[in-house]
Amino acid sequence: MRTPPRFDRGHTDDLMTFLASSPTPYHAVASAAERLEKAGFRQVAETDAWDGSLGGKYVLRGGAIIAWYVPEGATPHTPFRIIGAHTDSPNLRVKPRPDSGAHGWRQVAVEIYGGPLLNSWLDRDLGIAGRLSLRDGTSRLVNVDRPLLRVPQLAIHLDRSVTSEGLKLDKQRHLQPIWGLGDDVHDGDLIAFLEGELGLPAGEVTGWDLMTHSVEPPAYLGRDKELLAGPRMDNLLSVHAGTAALASVAGSGDALPYIPVLAAFDHEENGSQSDTGADGPLLGGVLERSVFARGGSYEDRARAFAGTICLSSDTGHAVHPNYAERHDPTHHPRADAGPLLKVNVNNRYATDGSGRAVFAAACEKAGVPYQTFVSNNSMPCGTTIGPITAARHGIRTVDIGVAILSMHSARELCGAKDPYLLANALVAFLEG
Repeated sequence: MRTPPRFDRGHTDDLMTFLASSPTPYHAVASAAERLEKAGFRQVAETDAWDGSLGGKYVLRGGAIIAWYVPEGATPHTPFRIIGAHTDSPNLRVKPRPDSGAHGWRQVAVEIYGGPLLNSWLDRDLGIAGRLSLRDGTSRLVNVDRPLLRVPQLAIHLDRSVTSEGLKLDKQRHLQPIWGLGDDVHDGDLIAFLEGELGLPAGEVTGWDLMTHSVEPPAYLGRDKELLAGPRMDNLLSVHAGTAALASVAGSGDALPYIPVLAAFDHEENGSQSDTGADGPLLGGVLERSVFARGGSYEDRARAFAGTICLSSDTGHAVHPNYAERHDPTHHPRADAGPLLKVNVNNRYATDGSGRAVFAAACEKAGVPYQTFVSNNSMPCGTTIGPITAARHGIRTVDIGVAILSMHSARELCGAKDPYLLANALVAFLEG
């Protein structure tokens, strides 16, 4: 029986708000937590003893969030249905000694995070955001969401080879943004500026995790506004859809045969090997504690994991009209044609035939079309948290996502319908 769609264009409108308010993984999980709180979820601390009560709970750790909903009738061995995603995006991140400059320009020293399209960061107005660690052991989020920095491109008059040989950027020399004028560079200037932005006393900040972001807001694009342009859709589009789906299922009052879960990890763009990454212990620890808090044994934990399924939701490649030869000739995913089922026989994606059947059933139930993505054999295939989740936890995992253009650019592009088509499919998956 088909489930009526729960999300429409309003979901895409809300995605734009989510993207704009989430310039860093720390802001993204705070935004997700705020939405879950409104749906009745409550935060639990990892340092506290957990109880087996019903309802929605979530754990925050750095730039990661794990949220779950224990429905009426759940047993210690009830399996989980997990939506997996990641909160980080390629960008320029501030170095430990950020204050630099030369020749009358004041600059901020940055390090390249992940694999960004470097040219997309040139001549773009940038803000700065992240997490500040304070002297008393607490932390504060900061977001200077106005034009503050800029990476200026070299004028063509000073590099005529650009027209014949293409743009060549040295990551160390050519991507350091400017943020002012002056010959005197003083250590601590940037952090003192951020302390002033938050009204903190001088010297209060003792640590920081800061990064740049484009301040241009998300926007509908095209003659009929059928496209969405915005930052960090890889992979906040999936984090937003998973949050909305979990909140919707938790608030439906329907009987659920599974425990629905959202697992949004940090550090996917550089390998997931961290305490907040998919290759760390966070997800397994939370799921196990949930089982044990409900009176379960190791046997219950094993039974629950054996029946668990994860949808690893990450953006994929829509066919590019100017580079169609880079795609597999029989697999040309299109914008607004529904989410992708991502397949790779070398296990760069975790999907197999049984996983395909699970996703196909969810899409059929939701009345959502879906399409299949396979890489061109001549092109190396990227990967996701899917294979990591499957291997680390022994959980059946399926890789899916929304087709976009300009992946890893400072500003990406998708169809305006695909975000809510994905969310509706995720609802059907969580409902089982």
